[in-house]
Amino acid sequence: MPEAKPERVAFGTRLSEAMAAKGPLCVGIDPHPQLLRNWGLADDTAGLRYFSQAVLQTVGPLAAALKPQVALYERHGSAGIAVLEELLADAAGAGVLTIADAKRGDIGSTMAAYADAWLRDGSALAADAVTLSPYLGFESLRPALELAASSGRGVFVLALTSNPEGASVQHAGGKDSVARRIVMSAAQENLRSAVPMGPVGLVVGATVGTALAELDIDLEALHGPILAPGLGAQGATAADIRRTFGAAYRQVLATSSRGILAAGPDAAALRTAVVQTIEELRS
Repeated sequence: MPEAKPERVAFGTRLSEAMAAKGPLCVGIDPHPQLLRNWGLADDTAGLRYFSQAVLQTVGPLAAALKPQVALYERHGSAGIAVLEELLADAAGAGVLTIADAKRGDIGSTMAAYADAWLRDGSALAADAVTLSPYLGFESLRPALELAASSGRGVFVLALTSNPEGASVQHAGGKDSVARRIVMSAAQENLRSAVPMGPVGLVVGATVGTALAELDIDLEALHGPILAPGLGAQGATAADIRRTFGAAYRQVLATSSRGILAAGPDAAALRTAVVQTIEELRS
């Protein structure tokens, strides 16, 4: 009989261990056309591959996770997706956690197909976690929630974003807001997990300010990770994040993309930017 594969350690455990060992920083891999040009690279698949591999090799050993922005690979067509597949495989081989920033969300068999692409063992696009949009109803994410739990992977569900348009949907309902309901649903999912940090995380912008208090949202009760984009180029500081998240700060995986990547392509400058950011988050 074939030998059984060892069971993968749960995503929440792997992430919490990486955050404890390396610091609570996720670096986004965002190959914007202007950023590629600033690195002296062409806005083509060759430039995309060089950029992706340089960030993986330089930043991967230092950050708790890397978060490739899927749209910036998709814009290069099938060749861009091939670069993303290569990046995800190389990161897995190096033991670097990846969060595919795909923001997928749909219903029925379509949602199941998205889950299959990003969370199934053996998929060329499989990451350690994927971002999801719950605005067709939290329960529409069920195929991804179940596959993530069974495969030892994770999801990050959009809850409270910092873009001005987000408030018109996410804040609706006041103390019984859409955002609060999403947080409560995610927390309920994590009750099924036997580890302290469950597989269902949330995306909460680092620049949401007082919105958490105004909407009576308790993120400590999530018992899961909080992905907080907005550190650096979008204006949030480490002090802002500590103030915004309060007692839930220990669950926060702060995300910086252009704020750190702008230090490239010099590898030493990139490493310095990462180390300084981690020191600020830990201080």
